Amino acid sequence: MQRYKCTVEYDGRPYHGWQYQDEVISVQKVFEIAIEKFVGEFVRVYVSGRTDAGVHALGQVVHFDLPKYYPADAVMNAINHHLKPDPVAITSCEEVTEDFHARFSSKKRYYMYRIINRRAPLTIEAGLAWGIYKPLDVDAMNEAAQHLIGTFDFTTFRATECQAKSPIKTLEKLEVVRSKDNPLEIRVYTESRSFLHHQVRNMVGTLVLVGKGNWKPIDVKTALEAADRRAGGPTAPADGLYFVKVDY
Repeated sequence: MQRYKCTVEYDGRPYHGWQYQDEVISVQKVFEIAIEKFVGEFVRVYVSGRTDAGVHALGQVVHFDLPKYYPADAVMNAINHHLKPDPVAITSCEEVTEDFHARFSSKKRYYMYRIINRRAPLTIEAGLAWGIYKPLDVDAMNEAAQHLIGTFDFTTFRATECQAKSPIKTLEKLEVVRSKDNPLEIRVYTESRSFLHHQVRNMVGTLVLVGKGNWKPIDVKTALEAADRRAGGPTAPADGLYFVKVDY
């Protein structure tokens, strides 16, 4: 058996998230089908972090064990061939030792959220960003974001169906900036060892309330301290969320 670590990119729009589900299509499902076509038998694929329906990935990481040895480039090329025409692709592949685990070996995960702030509805970017027509105050959003950096009980930003054992997480970065390439695009960057279910989308939805002027930046701190999901803002759409990369 040889273990492989692959970096994977995908457009999340056609899928019901990463995780395999019997009756719907998922990224894991099409990935495992592609491997089976390559090696002739089922192979389980393990992921660094599951993504929800509609969420995209620029640098998702997976690992799997193949029953015989192949060069890493051959594995990448063969699986990519069998993934077509699905919008899923391996961008890099390497051989790793059997003690590597895509999820448990990870040290930090990075996410980005994209907002297009304009009056016109989205066309080309539909499904790839959150379109908001009301002008947003990016400076106020970024000021509010700083109240969430650190180690806290993030229950306010946790999905009610979240299965994590503890709501305590350490958020290392939460930054709101305008894109240098497009002044109409606002990006939210965040980093942590791990996140609660919907944590990033719930934080973004809350920061947008600040951007619209409905909340003041300090209100985000008050919401965090309430440790109650009802105290937070709405859940931002999956469209704008991207799993960027993982540190090991």
